Amino acid sequence: MVQRTDVYPSVRVDTAGRGVVSPAGGALLTETVRVSGLGRELSAGLAGWRSPLATHDPAKVLTDLAVSLALGGDCLADIALLRAEPELFGLVASDPTVSRTIDRLAGDVDRVLAAVDRARAAARGRVWSLAGRRAPGQAVSADDPLVVDLDATLVTAHAEKEQARPTFKRGYGFHPLWAFIDHGPAGAGEPAAVLLRAGNAGSNTAADHITVATRALGQLPRRLRRSRSVLIRADSAGGTHAFVDWLHRRRLGYSVGFTLPDNAAHLIARLPKEAWTPAYDADRRPRPGAFVAELTGLMDLTGWPPGIRVIARKERPHPGAQLRITDVDGNRITAFATNTVRGQLADLELRHRRRARCEDRIRGAKDTGLTNLPLHDFAQNQIWCALVTLALDLTAWTQLIALPDHPARRWEPKRLRQRLFSLAGRLARHARQTVLHLAAHHPWTPLAVEAITTLRALPAPG
Repeated sequence: MVQRTDVYPSVRVDTAGRGVVSPAGGALLTETVRVSGLGRELSAGLAGWRSPLATHDPAKVLTDLAVSLALGGDCLADIALLRAEPELFGLVASDPTVSRTIDRLAGDVDRVLAAVDRARAAARGRVWSLAGRRAPGQAVSADDPLVVDLDATLVTAHAEKEQARPTFKRGYGFHPLWAFIDHGPAGAGEPAAVLLRAGNAGSNTAADHITVATRALGQLPRRLRRSRSVLIRADSAGGTHAFVDWLHRRRLGYSVGFTLPDNAAHLIARLPKEAWTPAYDADRRPRPGAFVAELTGLMDLTGWPPGIRVIARKERPHPGAQLRITDVDGNRITAFATNTVRGQLADLELRHRRRARCEDRIRGAKDTGLTNLPLHDFAQNQIWCALVTLALDLTAWTQLIALPDHPARRWEPKRLRQRLFSLAGRLARHARQTVLHLAAHHPWTPLAVEAITTLRALPAPG
């Protein structure tokens, strides 16, 4: 008896396979493009940038690039993965055609981005309609609002690129500002808007927050665009006079980080002991050693809009954490401002801390093409960021309407790729139809088949 010592089995390799498709799970994304009407909307919106004799519609080029990013690509050339499977992804443009298309769109970037945003909004409305009661904006109110999170991130540039600048963390690159529609604990989230900025852009620039929030509201149903049923959530970078005033004028709800004044220690000392109530942990259970209290009545809020409330949290810092000058009696003190009237202080504070989910969404964006902006010109990289939002939209919409009751609705892009999108398959023809046979032994094949069947049962618009 010969005992094998190899770690993995040895198999013979040849090129005799026929009809084999490697990213067969990408059919989930192409079906989502169909049922959402995204391709149709983009084609109509970008018609002005299509040459009369062109073979490739700019809309198809953009959707192909978005699908390639959702499948794990991180540069324009990764569209080759789709080009290799024409029976699954159709006719895919060559690399030179893709580059020329991006250049042409970047030459009129503001109008192109506006057209892409309109197409995304129309497709999002259809997806939410198909999702029914599971849609984020279905049953919202001032007491249970639809949350839009704003947050910025840093993207490192490894070469000299237009408007790449030193960052506040001593890096070099860009400082894009994002807005994400929060799906709550039931699911992931959708990108609403992104503003690409130079690396030295300010964290608390109110004009940038207003721009991103305005574009994000444009992605929501019209009835919600001036309503307390929408809550804008941000860290202290969003807690500026100008931005909070703008939110107040738009009659929106808000929950933003608030920088306490220099006399914060004196104000907190004036609070009676009974004013502090236990804060909640992530499961809405009292967290030992953490308390919240309202400071509104003790502060001079002249110049801030009426209805603003300032709520503070105190908690012992984690071991090794350094205290700040605003911390009191060894407690870490943080605060946020909101115009929500009803609700327990602990619930309002927990709602504000849940904006940390936005960091998960940004991590997903960096797993979907945002880790590095691959092009040189700033306008080209603006188009690239739009491609990232399209890829994230397709991923989130697939989860929302095809995987609504499965834990996969909360999976991040990397896990979706490993378990669903990268499924192998084989194309065959039967009764004048093309059939995609997925690997029968794969543990996630039943889920993929169920999701694709769900999408196929939905009608395409038009």
